Amino acid sequence: MKTSYDERYRQIAKKIAYYRMKRGFSQDELADKINISKSYLSKIEAPNSTKAYSLDVLFAIADGLDVDIIKFFIPIEENK
Repeated sequence: MKTSYDERYRQIAKKIAYYRMKRGFSQDELADKINISKSYLSKIEAPNSTKAYSLDVLFAIADGLDVDIIKFFIPIEENK
């Protein structure tokens, strides 16, 4: 079954928040580290957000969290 784009954004948002907390970063700290605003990061991570963002931003988030970007694309039930 094909997942909607909105659901894909929500899955990525959950993963970003998960890895951010796992690394011990607040939204402010991660946003500062990757040079985006806290409000932008907050919108990306929001549970019901379908906020579009560039690959550059996603690469920066992955680098800032020291996470292989591919982990953001593996469905949650498979990414344990």
